[in-house]
Amino acid sequence: MANIKSAKKRIKVIEKKTLRNKMIKSRTKTEMKKVLAAVKAGSRDEAAAALVNAVSCIDRAASKGVYHKNNAARKKAQLAKLVNTVGA
Repeated sequence: MANIKSAKKRIKVIEKKTLRNKMIKSRTKTEMKKVLAAVKAGSRDEAAAALVNAVSCIDRAASKGVYHKNNAARKKAQLAKLVNTVGA
């Protein structure tokens, strides 16, 4: 445990940020899983709608610094590629 006051504060701040990042990542993963489920079911309309939500969620996470912009771009590209294979 830290003895210095500023170090104690940093620990509190890091805990808050970690919790926030976990919540955002969890939400993003859930949205991505919805896209995968729709693709697996073979529903193109459902998959496209889920993709819009997932992309929005990924962009939000990237803007908050949870994901690096290239990582976010890669995730979006992979999902879009997957959705495009449905019904093709």
